[in-house]
Amino acid sequence: MSAELGSKLIINGENPRHIAIIMDGNGRWAQKRMMPRIMGHHAGVKTVRKIVEYCAKENIEVLSLFAFSSENWRRPKDEVSLLMELFMSTLQTQVDKLDKNNIRLRIIGDKSAFPDTLQEKIRNAEAQTANNSGLTLVIAANYGGRWDIAQAVERIVAGIRSGEIQEQTITEELISAHLVTADLPEPDLFIRSGGEERVSNFLLWQLAYTELYFTDVLWPDFDQEMMQKAITSFKGRQRRFGHTGDQIVDKRIL
Repeated sequence: MSAELGSKLIINGENPRHIAIIMDGNGRWAQKRMMPRIMGHHAGVKTVRKIVEYCAKENIEVLSLFAFSSENWRRPKDEVSLLMELFMSTLQTQVDKLDKNNIRLRIIGDKSAFPDTLQEKIRNAEAQTANNSGLTLVIAANYGGRWDIAQAVERIVAGIRSGEIQEQTITEELISAHLVTADLPEPDLFIRSGGEERVSNFLLWQLAYTELYFTDVLWPDFDQEMMQKAITSFKGRQRRFGHTGDQIVDKRIL
């Protein structure tokens, strides 16, 4: 077996190392209950706490959550403003709990678009939890997969011009090394709640070989039992990475 590819093979029955989730349906959950959309986002935060707790207990290495996409700025200004306030207040109230539970927090995305006060809170929260060795919780905020690839290429070009990177053929490995998730394993399982079946510009490069799982359940109603159902579905799949089923079963690569 090739050591490089073999190290990526996940045989049926193993937990995913990295789970990525689009938490869709907060607004619709609130509207169904004749509530303001922001109340759905508050309910969604409660679900996040439960799912983080579950992943930490199950020894999942990385949990990535799509909190705010680069396209979400197109939403009504009042909703965007309330989302920023919710993001800031959640950071304030939860970072100590994450730290106490040995969880490392990472925020990925173009943070320069956020108010200075929020940027400072993000830096402080990341610094406080940087040395924790348990679950890595990745929050994608003002993130887009196309932006991630573009910024990686920009960094490579800048590195070539400065002499830090020797001019060479652009490879997949070189681009991967300059993505904002370069130090993390690629997602094994992608989950989207809320009934939509698309990846919506989330981790586009990283999801190339990820197993996809979609559910109609709105995010505030997504619970630990549903999380287990998604993981059980993942465990029942055979991940081939371009090889035949026989090669994977035999644990060999010709």
